[in-house]
Amino acid sequence: MTRTRVLLADDHTIVRQGLASILRAYEELEVVAEAADGNEALEKALETKPDVVVLDISMPRLNGLEAARRIHKAIPHARILVLTMHDEDEYVLKMVRAGVSAYLVKDGAASELVAAIRALRAGYGYLCPQASRALAEACRGVGPLPEDPCDRLSEREREIFHLLVQGRTNAQIAAMLFISPKTVENHRTHLMGKLDVHNATQLLRFAARHGLLA
Repeated sequence: MTRTRVLLADDHTIVRQGLASILRAYEELEVVAEAADGNEALEKALETKPDVVVLDISMPRLNGLEAARRIHKAIPHARILVLTMHDEDEYVLKMVRAGVSAYLVKDGAASELVAAIRALRAGYGYLCPQASRALAEACRGVGPLPEDPCDRLSEREREIFHLLVQGRTNAQIAAMLFISPKTVENHRTHLMGKLDVHNATQLLRFAARHGLLA
C-alpha cells in the first residue's frame, strides 16, 4: 500500500501534536514532517516533498497564505489543505488563489480531516460548507476571484510585508532573514511605493482592508 505523506504546519504545538496523533492512527497516512511557522513549513516541504501539506493561516514569520503560495509554486504536485479558525469569505478566496485545494475550519470533526486528505490524494478538492458557500457566491458575482493585492510585490517584498504587519522592526526582520537593516529598509521603501502607502499606519490599514493581518 502506498502511504500518503503529510506535512503538518501549525504554530500551536498541542494542536500540531494532536493532529499528528490522529493521522498516525491511519495506516494509509504518514506524517513526514511538522512545522511551527510558515518558513519552516516551506523548508520542510522542499526537503520532504509531501503529498499533502496541512497549513494553518495564522502563523508567525511567514503566514499560511504566503507559505501556500510558495509551496504551490515550488512543489506543484503537493496538494495544500488549509485547517484554520478563519471561516470568512475573504480568507477562503485568497487561499484558493494561492493554490489551496482543500479548506477546513478547526471546529470540524477529525474524520473530516482524514476524508479531505483522502480526497486530495485521489485528485479531488475538498471544501467545508463555509468555504463552498464563499466560492459559490464568488462564482455568482461578476468577474473572476478578487485580485491579490500583493501580486505586484516580489517574493522578498511580500515576506517583509507580512513581517511588518506582524509588528516586527527592521532590526528584527534583518536578523530573521539574515540580511542587513539597510536592505530591509530598501525593500520596505520599494514595497510601500508599490502599494501606494506612506507610513506604517497606512500599511496596517492596507493589510486590514485586504484581510492580510492573519
